[in-house]
Amino acid sequence: MSTTSPWEKVLWKEQPYPDNYIPEGAFLSSLRKNPNFKPYTYWPLVHLSSAITQHLATIFVFLSIFVRLKDHSLDPRTLIFVSLGCFLLGYFVWEVLHYTEKRSNKGDVRFDRVKTFKYSILIILALMSLSPVLRTLSAATSSDSIWALSACLFLLNILLADYGSSSPVNQAPERLTSVLSMNAAISSSVVLASRLSNDLAVFALIQFSVQSFTLFPMLRRQLQASAKTLQVILTLFLSILSLVLTAPLSGTIAYLFLFVLLSVTFFVPAVLVWAQKYKNEIRGPWDVAIPKVN
Repeated sequence: MSTTSPWEKVLWKEQPYPDNYIPEGAFLSSLRKNPNFKPYTYWPLVHLSSAITQHLATIFVFLSIFVRLKDHSLDPRTLIFVSLGCFLLGYFVWEVLHYTEKRSNKGDVRFDRVKTFKYSILIILALMSLSPVLRTLSAATSSDSIWALSACLFLLNILLADYGSSSPVNQAPERLTSVLSMNAAISSSVVLASRLSNDLAVFALIQFSVQSFTLFPMLRRQLQASAKTLQVILTLFLSILSLVLTAPLSGTIAYLFLFVLLSVTFFVPAVLVWAQKYKNEIRGPWDVAIPKVN
């Protein structure tokens, strides 16, 4: 009686089987369902969504301040002093996070404070000198076009913003989408500032815009990675502040914004956790082989 050698899944060995042969049950036994799937839990998703909530709240705070500057119910000098205080507070938190991260990782972190201070002075001087130009930038453009352009730019800013976290020590380079998002927000701020009536108000609004859409996202990403409790407190503060500033201007918009905040923060993570049970990714012999290199 002749015995047939068992089939092996190799190409270098000559076997007494057809080229397209496969044993019964071998194909089904090699199928894998969701091999790399890691289920999400609700509260960590809520914490991750706080970055989106903070970003939306920051935009509504900025728009509320713009409306108050436009109808002269807010003194531009008050906004300048408040922006300066927020900058100093944020810088203090940045330094604390930097010091803590440096001690825990024992890494060599270069943080040139003199260069940072010099760049801050240059930016302030540049904004002061460009304020008269920015005020008359869209003098020949109708306000309806300005509102539509600003809304589109802020929408682009929301869609392209970087909502991830980063370590103060090992910071990754800025992604292209983050740069485009920041440019869209600053451009929207510039076109809105051109609707203001005096140079000081333009300078105050652009200064607040630079802090809100350029410096604050950097601090937010570090808080998300290093200080989760402070991140939660900041989310609550910004949400309440945005609602308090928006409600006197329009109750309808305030209610809609509250609905958006609650949906983004609590409802969308719940939907994502619920939808995990429908995930059905099947891996099998048809997948491209991934070499394992030591």
